[in-house]
Amino acid sequence: MELRLLCVGDVVGAPGRRVLREALEVIVPEHNIDCVIVNAENAAAGSGITPTIHKKLIAYGADLVTLGDHIYRRREIIPVLETADNIVRPANLPATAPGKEFAIYETASSHRVAVISLLGRMFMKTPANCPFAAADQVLAAVPKDVKIIVVDMHAEATSEKVAMGWHLNGRVSVLFGTHTHVPTADECVLPQGTAYVTDLGMTGPYDSVLGRAKERVLCAMRTSVPGPFDVATDDVRLCGVIVSIDSTTGLATGIERITHNGTPKVQQGHESYD
Repeated sequence: MELRLLCVGDVVGAPGRRVLREALEVIVPEHNIDCVIVNAENAAAGSGITPTIHKKLIAYGADLVTLGDHIYRRREIIPVLETADNIVRPANLPATAPGKEFAIYETASSHRVAVISLLGRMFMKTPANCPFAAADQVLAAVPKDVKIIVVDMHAEATSEKVAMGWHLNGRVSVLFGTHTHVPTADECVLPQGTAYVTDLGMTGPYDSVLGRAKERVLCAMRTSVPGPFDVATDDVRLCGVIVSIDSTTGLATGIERITHNGTPKVQQGHESYD
């Protein structure tokens, strides 16, 4: 049996959450998606996630949620990280860090999908242990009967993501990169059956600098005077990949990029996304 997974890049602020809801209503039935994995690293006003937003993302159709270096920016998420079974912390944070190292979702067809998050170390400020060693340790802890394993490598350096792809080639179903907010065009199935892409891209406003109001960012870069980087609002899109997986072997048979353009905010209903 073939399973289809949708992996969604970093959701940025209220615009990203809005387009996520719109897109999942269309993409999931149209592409027969069995499981949706969403990186929500920037979901709360561009940095971190709150319990309310986590609950909303699940209601919109996310089945598993990954994070990254802003994981503890909103400390109120810590109880959710400790108790919820659909959200993970980077597995290479210290053992004392709150949260779970992997999570498992059971699809409607009774297939189980595990997700693991890893944090890169090159050019990243958050102290983290070796992601390669952590990946080996967590894979050993995932139940053996779980054939479908997805890894989110949240990292700045392209080389670190590519290296992790080769490290896990044939050992996981999917390795996708997040964090840089720019979709890459290198999606492929590696020789041993792991679907790979260096970065999913951002789910948020592209009329921006990586999701932030471009005027604010330009001012800071031109003057060296720091200021708030507000989340932008226009040209909102979802970016990600759809991966086809053989449920018997857990290996990927195909991967394709997907983009969904959001409708203007004025056309939305009355739900608050803030």
